[in-house]
Amino acid sequence: MKKLFFVLISIVFFVSCSDKTPRIEYSGVTQGSYFSIIYYDENGRDFRDDIDFYLTMVDKSVSLWNENSIISKVNRNEDVTINKIFKDNFELAQKASEFSDGAFDATIGPLVSAWGFHYKKELNMTPQMVDSIRQYVGYHKVKIVDNKVVKENPNITLDFNAVAQGYTADLIARMLDFKGVRSYLVDIGGEIMTKGTKPNGKMWTIGIEKPAEKFDSERSVQTKIEVRNKGVVTSGNYRKYIEKDGIRYSHSIDPKTGYPVEHNLLSATVIADNAAWADCLATICMLVGKEKASKLLENQDGVEAYFIFVDDDGKIRVEHQY
Repeated sequence: MKKLFFVLISIVFFVSCSDKTPRIEYSGVTQGSYFSIIYYDENGRDFRDDIDFYLTMVDKSVSLWNENSIISKVNRNEDVTINKIFKDNFELAQKASEFSDGAFDATIGPLVSAWGFHYKKELNMTPQMVDSIRQYVGYHKVKIVDNKVVKENPNITLDFNAVAQGYTADLIARMLDFKGVRSYLVDIGGEIMTKGTKPNGKMWTIGIEKPAEKFDSERSVQTKIEVRNKGVVTSGNYRKYIEKDGIRYSHSIDPKTGYPVEHNLLSATVIADNAAWADCLATICMLVGKEKASKLLENQDGVEAYFIFVDDDGKIRVEHQY
């Protein structure tokens, strides 16, 4: 996943507990980012092998960092049969596209690369370049037939960046559920799934990062939330931009125009029943802006959102929608 430079939007705070229930922690690198898993288990069982198995399966299926993954082969137009993990991510992306009327689009990669967000390259886009690339973008231009990906144009590529890490968090969470673990926090590159409370009865506390003035500014916390049995994902634009001639261009690209979006929303934290859908919704919020995002989320059962935005007076505000 192409989040190597864009991760750590959420900062998680862990409080030590005096309860005797063993606390197991496991962390490392995956999908071009990090993972951190904490769970409490009365028997102190070690599930590192199980976790590694699922991380490897996802990597082999939908990671753009793995040149031999299914998605990499699909993007190179090689003859490859997809598996359940790929299909799940594809269907989630298509669902998010339909829900957002095309604002969310897993085929947006060529435009993101052209604008320079994948590699922070020099920005030199022209209207002619945008129009020429847009023909390769459109979620309706790709489908799955008999476990094969069918594209309208071979130059179309897929990127499940806004799905896969949340999906991975849910996958590992379901494994822990199956093992009988009743208290955990699974964090895959900032996409989080939680279960239960800590042995001392406290919920999991998650910090939402304060929007930064500059890309390399020191990280601090805007607000904290407490959750259990929920997925939590934050998406933001304040560390994801390219600047040229004093103008900041957001990394969020509108598939319909081919240009970076413009609005006053700095970050959106979405709380949902699972991390995969929270991942999709947080991305959608940053694509459509606060007003449209608020309306889209109104009819989503079990969904909450924290919007950090700049008001008409230029002040940063936090709004909780539930």
